[in-house]
Amino acid sequence: MENVSAQQELAGGYCNSLNQYSRFLTREVHIGDIPMGGLNPIRIQSMTTTDTMNTIGTVEQTIRMVESGCEYVRITAPSMKEAENLAQIKKELRLRGYNVPLVADIHFTPNAAEAAARIVEKVRINPGNYADKKRFENIEYTDIAYLAELERIYKKFTPLVKICKEYGTAMRIGTNHGSLSDRIMSQYGDTPRGMVESAMEFIRMCESLNYYNLVISMKASNTQVMVQAYRLLVETMVKEGMNYPLHLGVTEAGDGEDGRIKSAVGIGTLLEDGLGDTIRVSLTEDPEFEAPVAKALADRYTKRSLLSLPSNEHINIQDLPYQPYAYSRRLTLPVQHIGGHHHPVVMLDVSSKNLKDPYFLTEAGYKYDALLDKYNMADQACDLVYLGDALPSFSFPGNLRQVYNYGTWLGLKDKSNCSPLFNLTEIGRAELKDPVLNLVSVNAGNFDLAALSALDATAVLVLETSAEHGMAEQRAFFIALQKNNLQLPVIIKRTYTDISADDLMLYSATDLGALFTDGFGDGIWIDAPQSIELPLINATSFGILQATRTRISKTEYISCPSCGRTLFDLQETTQSIRSRTDHLKGIKIGIMGCIVNGPGEMADADYGYVGTGPGKITLYRGKEVVKKNVNSLSALDELIELIKEDGNWTEVK
Repeated sequence: MENVSAQQELAGGYCNSLNQYSRFLTREVHIGDIPMGGLNPIRIQSMTTTDTMNTIGTVEQTIRMVESGCEYVRITAPSMKEAENLAQIKKELRLRGYNVPLVADIHFTPNAAEAAARIVEKVRINPGNYADKKRFENIEYTDIAYLAELERIYKKFTPLVKICKEYGTAMRIGTNHGSLSDRIMSQYGDTPRGMVESAMEFIRMCESLNYYNLVISMKASNTQVMVQAYRLLVETMVKEGMNYPLHLGVTEAGDGEDGRIKSAVGIGTLLEDGLGDTIRVSLTEDPEFEAPVAKALADRYTKRSLLSLPSNEHINIQDLPYQPYAYSRRLTLPVQHIGGHHHPVVMLDVSSKNLKDPYFLTEAGYKYDALLDKYNMADQACDLVYLGDALPSFSFPGNLRQVYNYGTWLGLKDKSNCSPLFNLTEIGRAELKDPVLNLVSVNAGNFDLAALSALDATAVLVLETSAEHGMAEQRAFFIALQKNNLQLPVIIKRTYTDISADDLMLYSATDLGALFTDGFGDGIWIDAPQSIELPLINATSFGILQATRTRISKTEYISCPSCGRTLFDLQETTQSIRSRTDHLKGIKIGIMGCIVNGPGEMADADYGYVGTGPGKITLYRGKEVVKKNVNSLSALDELIELIKEDGNWTEVK
């Protein structure tokens, strides 16, 4: 096994360092003319949405994907005819001068995988359904019966491995959270550990046949599950002397801003850990729109040098005060509505707004009631606003707390619903403080633990950084708090300068999302240039909390990105469902183009809308089929009736 010696410092951990950016060194895998892993850059890929039997349509879409930045292109092969047609697609691409490596996507059909492995540069198999079963049956296995099933799968899997060896074809063992086999579910449950063991069984089979041209993935639509599974995978591989390259992706991320934020939270958290050799961003959009998002995420790390944090002592990954493989929110003592059991708050900087006109409050998520001439809180209304030294000429809504710099706060005649922002020096000397809430600004790279320990029960920290690898800097701060048993609530503030709106969304979802995924943070504050509109900052803040499952403020759509198996127009259908249900706060709706991405991939959803045939939809309540083969023209109405039957429907206000 090559390159393993460089990983010995992990000793069973999941990344090289928590203090500095250091990429996990994996073995190099050859996929056509574009190798992956090792010292190669992070590779970009996506998947076609055309019918694989439509040769020219698939070729032309593949070319658009390559032109948008894709280095590998995946194509579905659900049966032998599609697998065999990959040869025609490849031939036509080569005639047009495109040598992009092709990847065959296989579910359920070993014979299609074996045919495709003789044609394309890589095959993707799902261990949950490759010679294994997914019928949502809870079966009790004895040790002997479990081993007998593994032996049966080994015999079915061996021919594919031998073909891959003979033809020099790479393989991705792609575990999906929602399609774990009944066998794995019975043994490990619906868990990250089950995902890891599902892949490890197949990896061990490959190694027993001396086949190592492998790439591994642990995909889920739940970002917490996804991150935990990849970390457990790395820990497990290192213990067994393995270092296979990692394919990163969040399944069924959705579309628009939500899809981009959710993808960045999951993928970006792992990139911050130094993990990941190739990226696929799964959006319910045309595939050529996926690569630029993936590239924006990857470029941040290909350009990043080794950044150490000399002000913090080395953090031993085996001595962490928190659990990186299971979500648990850091324990804090509540101050007003911040910390403790309260959901994370959203704070916005409005100091540059026209403070003579309260209209900007609509940009901060508040709704104007013309009848009462007042602004009311909505599901995505921010909780605190920072005014700095600016003074408004109107009264803010009673549930919106205003934060001023300490000197300006001192001069306020009416301090009700207003709080000061101190630095550590100021609060140590202050004779007058707010009796209920005092915010204290702390630099993540330079802080005094003794001064923090002296703060009273009205203090909430505002943890600031603008460092390039500031996530690690802020993570080190949280670890120091936990090791010293300091339970002060913390609002995480990240400052960005000279940044586009698109990059702000992706970078903040990575930097802040990574911390919330590990249970850190009682509030979020994105400090962006004035050129970035306030509604985008507010929506991104709430989107990060939603994607990390730490504050639910809207409907969540678990929608697949479409492929050649899809039985309806996913983009149009998703928008249609969204237009009638996006007011259902906290409801999760899975929208799946076919049965492969049906009950499994939407395992996390409350309701499911799944294509099961031309013009036919099956509706689910969780994993339970409720209505089969509903006409697609009436399926949305019937979905809404199902939600109403369960008492989960509210009318639009």
